[in-house]
Amino acid sequence: MYFPVAEIEVAFWVPLVAGFAVAFVCSMGGVSGANLLLPFQVSVLGFTTPAVSATNHLFNIVAIPSGVYRFIREGRMVWPLTWVVIAGTVPGVFVGVFARVHFLPDPTHFRFFAGLVLLYIGVTMVRSLTKKSPPGADKNTAEKRFQELVRSFKAKDAATREPLPRVAVHKFGLSRINYSFYGENISAPTMGIFTLSAIVGVVGGIYGIGGGAIIAPFFVAVFRLPVYTIAGACLMGTFITSVVAALLYQIIAPFYPHMAVAPDWLLGLMLGIGGMIGMYSGAWFQKYVPAILIKWMLASILFFTGTRYILSFVF
Repeated sequence: MYFPVAEIEVAFWVPLVAGFAVAFVCSMGGVSGANLLLPFQVSVLGFTTPAVSATNHLFNIVAIPSGVYRFIREGRMVWPLTWVVIAGTVPGVFVGVFARVHFLPDPTHFRFFAGLVLLYIGVTMVRSLTKKSPPGADKNTAEKRFQELVRSFKAKDAATREPLPRVAVHKFGLSRINYSFYGENISAPTMGIFTLSAIVGVVGGIYGIGGGAIIAPFFVAVFRLPVYTIAGACLMGTFITSVVAALLYQIIAPFYPHMAVAPDWLLGLMLGIGGMIGMYSGAWFQKYVPAILIKWMLASILFFTGTRYILSFVF
């Protein structure tokens, strides 16, 4: 199958399988998988123009709603986090899109920039995961109690099952966001999240990932939020910012006739269809995966991708 904007030809099943695979794995951590699809498109498919960023955003638009729906249905959507993430990232996306077109059209420099960003986040998360906690500090967290409940939930008959816990928001203001999950009170700084989201919006607009691949690890490693409660908010924020970014790329495309800027709609849709199935499956499967495994998965993805980009620039 030929994709005209990307100027590549591959079997029709390749983007479907690629979209499904990255979405299934990454959605468990609140990441759409676009951060892995970009190196796949650049290095494997040979799609290197700025349009690859726009196509990545199109993948997010098609794939993410199914995963968000699943998290809403299971009561693990923290809406205040979502609104703050959107408020910060959307303005940043405008800056990022123009930076991508004006200052990083060369894929070589683009890879180095993206690699530095992803490697930094990956190293930060690995340090957080390997840092020793005081004895007994993590034995009764909401994440672990939730996993125990899920295991007992699977073992019981339908008639004797207790409903899985849902997120309860207690306060949403300019200073703090307070909510509870399975008996644990959780608090996050509103302006801190907003500032981080604004910075991530710029990076996400450049990189074509919507920002979730950076925000999710920060929520877990820096703000210490339970991974089971942040995935839906991160994906929803990524979806909204990707809508804005994809439209912006399409609108400005006529002003840059010498380069491909608008998304490859056919490629983005096929990646997104595979991602839509993978996203829903991953969101459903997340509760059966230990939180520590999801965190290591996020760190590994970021570390591998960032290192690969930097090495490709150096060598």
